[in-house]
Amino acid sequence: MSPPKRVHVCSACGHESPRWAGQCPGCGEWNTLVEELRRPVVSARAGASGRAGPAGPALAVRPVPLGSVSAEAHTRLSTGIGELDSVLGGGLVPGSLVLIGGSPGVGKSTLTTMALAHLAQSGRRTLYVSAEESAAQIRLRAQRLTFGSPLEIPVIAETDLQTVVATLEHERPEVCVIDSVQTLHCAELTSAAGSVAQVREVATEIMRVAKQNGIAVLLVGHVTKEGALAGPRVLEHLVDCVLQFEGERERTYRTVRAVKNRFGSTNEAGVFEMRDSGLVEVVDASARFVAEATRAAGSVVLCAMEGTRPLLVEVQALVSPSELELPRRVVAGIDRNRLALVLAVLGRHAGIGVGHADVFVNVVGGVRVDEPGVDLAVALAVASAARGFALQSAPGKPLACFGEVGLTGELRSVGHADRRVAEAAKFGLGTVVSPERFTTLREAVTAVVSRDRISIAS
Repeated sequence: MSPPKRVHVCSACGHESPRWAGQCPGCGEWNTLVEELRRPVVSARAGASGRAGPAGPALAVRPVPLGSVSAEAHTRLSTGIGELDSVLGGGLVPGSLVLIGGSPGVGKSTLTTMALAHLAQSGRRTLYVSAEESAAQIRLRAQRLTFGSPLEIPVIAETDLQTVVATLEHERPEVCVIDSVQTLHCAELTSAAGSVAQVREVATEIMRVAKQNGIAVLLVGHVTKEGALAGPRVLEHLVDCVLQFEGERERTYRTVRAVKNRFGSTNEAGVFEMRDSGLVEVVDASARFVAEATRAAGSVVLCAMEGTRPLLVEVQALVSPSELELPRRVVAGIDRNRLALVLAVLGRHAGIGVGHADVFVNVVGGVRVDEPGVDLAVALAVASAARGFALQSAPGKPLACFGEVGLTGELRSVGHADRRVAEAAKFGLGTVVSPERFTTLREAVTAVVSRDRISIAS
């Protein structure tokens, strides 16, 4: 048998190169090429000497019409967590792989432990595979959970892939959690755990076992410092569902979004609150955000959409004289480039320039908003802070708004406008400032910020 071949694989994109280089030729990242030993593939028709022989002619497969394919209707497994089931599309599908990614400490292990606890309480066979913590550490975390039956979950602490696969084939659980996929190690590969080759081999082998035995597997994944899932892109292609668990450790609110879902929609989002006893579902987060709104200058309420669910969140802005040559632009909860765009349009088309002032914008509660409907809320909050004028839609009620701001100063409509307005009306916020009421940003700013403002009532 020929000796193993040495290749260099990029840990960011999976590009293979025969030689090491400082910059990856595939993705352009620096210092990401890692050396691996690649053993030659021996054909199934190889001779007794062990040398690779000719593969021979491949056998043709007869195609069948798609309508003739029998599709079994699988009963989804409910995790007992309504928010998580909603994001998954109704529950876990037997034989599926779900990848859950999130920053350290956000609550990935807590969420998966709670899901297994509910499943175990309902009589489902479960298994928790920990490659990062010992069994004693998992018990200490499970003891503080007050939901389900966490102490009934079977657990193994193992990093060897072959041992985990053998356990899955022997125990045949209905649902299994592997925490995490980057720490499992295949002994047949010479590279370290977490490398491109290791993650690809681990995910492929776990997928094979899950599909053959009908096991729903929850894979916990690491993320990079930019917040993207660590490892090669092939990991996201292999799994059936990719969930992004977002939130700041200093804040109590957490959000679960589906980035990819073969068995459901990617428009759903689940909201949780982290407490000492675990994660608690937040069915009506709007009520708390509206009640905590400050109603001071620089504060507005955004009618946002979390998937198909309307959500009212407070957007705050602070404008103060800058002592720096380049004023600061600090944001939390929105894209920094989005703030730069809104400030440019606000100064050029609405007559409120803040080019020589520090601008701080924050979405209260640790919520992150990625939709364009946040533009108008940011513009009105900054305008209110710059003029020192508190915004109210009714006596004692904060101003609610939503809308996208165009580069020419126009207001553009966003999706689900009727649901946003209905959510605001449910909490008595009165008239909502939106593109349906104003056509330009200047009109909206004049109507709500100027001291001689016009009425926004219908």
